[in-house]
Amino acid sequence: MQLPQLKIGNLLPRLPIIQGGMALRVSTASLAAAVANAGGIGVIGATGMESDELREEIRLARGQTDGIIGVNIMFAIRNFATLVRTALEEKIDVIFSGAGFSRDIFGWGREAGVPVVSIVSSGKLAAIAEKYGAAAVVAEGTEAGGHLGTNRSICEILPEIRKRVKIPVIAAGGIVDGFGVARMLKLGADGVQMATRFVLSKECAVADAFKEMYLRARPEDVLVVESPVGMPGRALRNKFVDKLMHGTQPGPERCRNCLKACSNKYCIMDALENSRTGEVDEGLVFCGQNVFKIKEILSVKEIFQRIVREVQSVS
Repeated sequence: MQLPQLKIGNLLPRLPIIQGGMALRVSTASLAAAVANAGGIGVIGATGMESDELREEIRLARGQTDGIIGVNIMFAIRNFATLVRTALEEKIDVIFSGAGFSRDIFGWGREAGVPVVSIVSSGKLAAIAEKYGAAAVVAEGTEAGGHLGTNRSICEILPEIRKRVKIPVIAAGGIVDGFGVARMLKLGADGVQMATRFVLSKECAVADAFKEMYLRARPEDVLVVESPVGMPGRALRNKFVDKLMHGTQPGPERCRNCLKACSNKYCIMDALENSRTGEVDEGLVFCGQNVFKIKEILSVKEIFQRIVREVQSVS
């Protein structure tokens, strides 16, 4: 099988592979630039950043690549509009947005000439996104990591969405290798989004302890937990998750007022930041359902080369 050409607006990546934008500084300039250099679309996870930090990350990425750089911004955060405006001011190539739905973002994108991609989990929402002006949609199934918008498999959602829209459909959720990519392409995807696989890359800047949890993961370690965002989240079992399951997790020490709506059962920002910096037992280690299938840390270039070989080996 040959990889198809993906087109998002006027963007034509060499390979139809998007690196998912992982929040709280998991996907930053170093990872996004490496993915762009490898021929995909590199994405900075903007959620958890303030405008100045996002501006700096975009500029850092631009200094390392001439490839395609995007940002992922959760609609659920209070500074959503501010971060979108910052990304547009920095002439970002593409914006991905999920965890809620913004109608305004499409107008902002049109004014700036920047395509907007909605992350959706149903044919109905995909059709709405297309109506408002989405350049493409990411069809995200329950196999994905982080916050989940559905309990339905990508294999069920993807054909449904493909029938409802004419814009490109990008499959996401549980894809960790070229064989998974080929399976999504056969189901009608125009491209794929992969996040978990790129955490186990040399260019991902999370702490070694975070990566070690990925490497040691077993299928039974991958759990769905409650998030104060109001959506479930997929994470690896650790001491924090055990407390969360029993309702004994520590409450917020302070409120950053970062979310539009929050249950206040714990601070999601602190939980994700703790894990990223190596305090893995004091926070959430978000991951995709198939994290246990990844057993080595490679460079982004090597990951891309392996994916291409595996796709090409499928008849």
